[in-house]
Amino acid sequence: QVQLVESGGGLVQHGDPLKPSCAASGGTFSTLTFGWFRQGQGKEREFVATVDWQDRTTFYSDSGKGRFAISRDNDKNMVYLHMNNVNSDGTGVYLCGAGSGLSIDNPPSSRYRYWGQGTHVTVSS
Repeated sequence: QVQLVESGGGLVQHGDPLKPSCAASGGTFSTLTFGWFRQGQGKEREFVATVDWQDRTTFYSDSGKGRFAISRDNDKNMVYLHMNNVNSDGTGVYLCGAGSGLSIDNPPSSRYRYWGQGTHVTVSS
């Protein structure tokens, strides 16, 4: 059973960088696609980025292109979301998900089998 634990959220100033992290354990990850999602209060889960664990292929939302970078560390079993120039839209709970047999280009969140509890990010102006 794969378990995911997010960390690295908190309060950040508008325009500053932030790097939420996702620690994965309990399984083999080579067949999994990992994704980061953001969920604002009262809003639906919004896709941010995906990475294929095996070949490191990545895909980003339109708002994340050029500002965010998703990566994974095979030795540490970690997935990171490097966020540059965060803005007010960046406030929310950041969730890490994983699933097998997923396409890299923004599969529906319902297809992710594993989820962490999320880490809160608040962007102040």
